[in-house]
Amino acid sequence: MIEARGLTKTYGAKTAVYNLSFTVQPGLITGFVGPNGAGKSTTMRMILGLDEPSSGTVTVGGHPYRKLPNAPRQVGALLDAKAVHGGRSARNHLRCVAQLSGIPQRRVDEVLDVVGLREVAGRRSKGFSLGMGQRLGIAGALLGDPQILLFDEPVNGLDPEGILWIRNLMKKLASEGRTIFVSSHLMSEMALTADHLVVIGRGQLMADMSVRDFINTHSASFARVRVPDGEQGQREKLTAALTEHGGQVQPEDDGALRVAGLPLPRISDLAHDAGVRLWELSPHEASLEEAYMRMTQGAVDFRSTVDQRSGLQQPAGPVPPQGYAAPAPGYAPPAAAPGAPPVQPGYAPAAPHPPAPQHGAAGAAARAAREGETPR
Repeated sequence: MIEARGLTKTYGAKTAVYNLSFTVQPGLITGFVGPNGAGKSTTMRMILGLDEPSSGTVTVGGHPYRKLPNAPRQVGALLDAKAVHGGRSARNHLRCVAQLSGIPQRRVDEVLDVVGLREVAGRRSKGFSLGMGQRLGIAGALLGDPQILLFDEPVNGLDPEGILWIRNLMKKLASEGRTIFVSSHLMSEMALTADHLVVIGRGQLMADMSVRDFINTHSASFARVRVPDGEQGQREKLTAALTEHGGQVQPEDDGALRVAGLPLPRISDLAHDAGVRLWELSPHEASLEEAYMRMTQGAVDFRSTVDQRSGLQQPAGPVPPQGYAAPAPGYAPPAAAPGAPPVQPGYAPAAPHPPAPQHGAAGAAARAAREGETPR
């Protein structure tokens, strides 16, 4: 179990985490989410004793991390997969970690098998791809077979097979009663992986509840209703009937209606009473991403804007013909002779091709004619 109570961390005038309290229960996967700069990494560093809290406490298994006996065998963590000596092989890196932590060397090959790196264990880690480095970091976290695991963006760099693997691995570890604390920005992955959520924004706690409760609390429910295409009168009749009985109706871009404030059976009854046929009547399934965006929209520090492009790209014009040369500044085309076709502005005639080389008697005659000589 991980317990944070009144956790605060300041750096000079900046407060990264303020009065943060939460509990990470064993047997569950707890997602730790929030906008960039919310204080997630700082919080995880305080949990692992890498940063000292300015005030408040955080304990792991009932003790501050620095006071845990043989902490690597009780707590495993992946904070930065690149924190590896690039000149060492994957196996030697894990052997060093195992030796420092009093972990049997046979455990190294076990975790290499778990993360799928046995075949490349002899390669230097500096040649690893991002996904391979991530797997090596996960192997390091599993090395002591700990009961408590912290992962910061564990799917970063993994391919689809790797994402499915780490997702199933975390679920298996949680089913064994271990405490799993996972920081991620991928709401779609959290929706498939996490059982519980701790949400922070600007260093403060915003939510601490199950994923299902979070979605239900922070998303708007509505129904999608569609009448047969081309029957505009039916659509207006249904809108009037639903509005009269307390429904909030908004048109969708695809021609459907978004109806809030009425349950699906009531919408169906009102449509039947109004004599309106329905082609679609479906509940809107709110996603974790939608609920998260709705809740944290006021805690985002970095917002993007539309690129105005400042006129850097000129509108595309007609493609000039091959051989076209743009006129020099101040160039004025010469006046056309009477009866001659007009000269196009910017036109430069192509240079004449040199005569093809000629050989034999024909070539000698041609050269003599050019030089004013009499051929011999």
